[in-house]
Amino acid sequence: MPGPCPVVTTPRLVLRPHRLTDADGIAESLGDFSVARMLARVPQPYHRQDALDWLQIQLSGSAPGWAAAITMGDDVHVGMVGIEQRGRSWRIGYWLNRYYWGRGIMTEAAGALLDRFFRRMPDVVVASGAFADNAASLTIQRKLGFRVTGCSEMFSLSRNGMVAHIDTRLRPEDLRRP
Repeated sequence: MPGPCPVVTTPRLVLRPHRLTDADGIAESLGDFSVARMLARVPQPYHRQDALDWLQIQLSGSAPGWAAAITMGDDVHVGMVGIEQRGRSWRIGYWLNRYYWGRGIMTEAAGALLDRFFRRMPDVVVASGAFADNAASLTIQRKLGFRVTGCSEMFSLSRNGMVAHIDTRLRPEDLRRP
């Protein structure tokens, strides 16, 4: 296991463990359908109580892996990047408040967290992917060194249906640091 979620700093960001006080920022971001529609497990509408329920799980320590808040400036919560164990594999997932899209923030955040994760777990392959209509997320993964491994369909809670999904994976030696 990689241990507790670390604090990771980059030139523009601080990635840190979540706090209950992040609930409003999470609810604001995930309540935006343009963000939630690209995620498999986020219901719509999304409320503050949904964020608090998710935070309780993260803060309990029962979820294997890391879920880091992406913060900028005066600790402004702008997104999340997490690496979690599902079954026997590790997966990275992420989202960003849409007002911060197009600035390279997620490439920076995901790259920094993957770098730290691979230092602790050097023999692990990390899986990911994105819905086929999420070109921005697939571009982030390509920049970081992920390789496409296949296509599948995945249920999207916010879309209430099956959506085409591009499956990817990253070996530690393939990570491109932004």
